[in-house]
Amino acid sequence: MIGRLNHVAIAVPDLAAATRVYKDTLGASVSAPLDQPAHGVTVVFVNLPNSKVELLGLLGDNSPVAKFLENNPNGGIHHICYEVPDIIAARDQLKKQGARVIGNGEPKIGAHGKPVLFLHPKDFCGTLVELEQA
Repeated sequence: MIGRLNHVAIAVPDLAAATRVYKDTLGASVSAPLDQPAHGVTVVFVNLPNSKVELLGLLGDNSPVAKFLENNPNGGIHHICYEVPDIIAARDQLKKQGARVIGNGEPKIGAHGKPVLFLHPKDFCGTLVELEQA
């Protein structure tokens, strides 16, 4: 079902500082910050030859990343994103197998302009999983 690794997301307390670390210290190519109001985050993508790292900064007081940063004040890996060929078919198959989709179960448009869903970490070895339509 899952395809290519799309990205690993890292929640950070200071998005500008984290961007500088990847750009200046590691010499990576990074995107401009992109606000994602529907998800409560501002993202920066670190472009790698075979995937991406997504830096997640808080956007607004109700950001779902706020609780994560409360528990991990220095930041850390927040989720992993896999591509799927058909997000609705993947959702339906996973639900039949007992996996929990976070939210109302309907995909939202993610930072790449494609539908995404999140799966409960308790169902996936303690890891929050994002699925993105390929």
